[in-house]
Amino acid sequence: MTTMTETSARFREFKMPDVGEGLTEAEILKWFVQPGDTVTDGQVVCEVETAKAAVELPIPFDGVVHELRFPEGTTVDVGQVIIAIDVAPGSGDAPAPAAAPVQEPVETPEAEAEPKGRTPVLVGYGVAETSTKRRPRKGASAAPEAAAVAAAVQAELNGHGAQAPAAVPAQAGVPEGGRPLAKPPVRKLAKDLGIDLATVVPTGKDGIITREDVHAAAAPASTAPATAPAPAQTAPEAPAAVVGSDSARETRIPVKGVRKAIAQAMVGSAFTAPHVTEFVTVDVTRTMKLVAELKEDKDMAGVRVNPLLIIAKALLVAIKRNPEVNAAWDEANQEIVQKHYVNLGIAAATPRGLIVPNIKDAHAQTLPQLAASLGELVSTARDGRTSPAAMAGGTVTITNVGVFGVDTGTPILNPGESAILAVGAIKLQPWVHKGKVKPRQVTTLALSFDHRLVDGELGSKVLADVAAILEQPKRLITWA
Repeated sequence: MTTMTETSARFREFKMPDVGEGLTEAEILKWFVQPGDTVTDGQVVCEVETAKAAVELPIPFDGVVHELRFPEGTTVDVGQVIIAIDVAPGSGDAPAPAAAPVQEPVETPEAEAEPKGRTPVLVGYGVAETSTKRRPRKGASAAPEAAAVAAAVQAELNGHGAQAPAAVPAQAGVPEGGRPLAKPPVRKLAKDLGIDLATVVPTGKDGIITREDVHAAAAPASTAPATAPAPAQTAPEAPAAVVGSDSARETRIPVKGVRKAIAQAMVGSAFTAPHVTEFVTVDVTRTMKLVAELKEDKDMAGVRVNPLLIIAKALLVAIKRNPEVNAAWDEANQEIVQKHYVNLGIAAATPRGLIVPNIKDAHAQTLPQLAASLGELVSTARDGRTSPAAMAGGTVTITNVGVFGVDTGTPILNPGESAILAVGAIKLQPWVHKGKVKPRQVTTLALSFDHRLVDGELGSKVLADVAAILEQPKRLITWA
């Protein structure tokens, strides 16, 4: 453990910022620098995971890394110092930099006094990888250690303690910049499998590591014979699983980050807001025809057109006709807060868990604008680039369970919202149309709402309006 004793302006300390809106902690996923590395203003030094998103943190000043206060995998409270920077290297004797991250924070005098109160929200986080130039790490000896740890973790995953073969050269997937190129979901997959990205050979465009590359790197370890030579043990060896024991029959996954936030939010919502769910089955054949026509419309060129677009527009029109449904419950003041805007949430399943980003002021967008916003929201969520701000402030939500072939469900309200619409699978079914049984495109909608805010009549009107629009899409024109 290294303790800084100098109190001059030579050393600057960077604290864990509030990268969202009122977040209290974040887990350090990856350090991109080590003690002795030179950093510049705006350079990303680490990646952290909050309860809402994975975020890259840039350092706000130039200098040389003196000390990392926490190792990877540590959950740190907002406001705690995570890294110390020597902003005037060579100006005098300085304490030796730490050889490795320490387990506990070190109490040191702050270089600059900061006003008491809430830690400022970080501005400009999430610098793109392609725009950041990083100096290669000096600690090259850390690569074998990382490979050994990955091998030990993989051995435990094998179920019988079989040792993984020796790791491939540590720099296999590391570009000249010093950091393997991979998207956040791929990094999460590698972390879950115990694979060091520096040992993965990339096959993606511009040297980016793909999910397939990570699986390929994990495959040899999972099929290795038990007699394979074991790598040098620089970390405690993972205990072998005993046949018939709980460790061989169960897997325990720590609940943290997004999954922890989801669990807490859903429990709070389910036991705070009195949920009511109503259902309606509707013929959406005309909606499907409209979707096909819009795909050929030149005004919709360049945007993705699908049934979700029309359903979203239908819900927005229903809210316009029944504005009281767009509200929130203020427990402190015992008031109903009616919203005169709609931030439309779209539930998205990602490798990091379920997230609900929302389209700000969706009520004011035209159909082409709404289509573009939906496309950007989905692609950003799939890439793991959704920001905490994009998931805050929602008013109503749509969850499309139909993509999984599910007919419908009873969705739980997003905390702070009044309603959530579940859309089931659209299937060809026999349906009475103009007095005759014909094959028609049919789906089931489910609307859950907070009965403190929305009574049965209002909830039924909203759901009936959505169904009516989907059955006769021309109502988008007459009702909008």
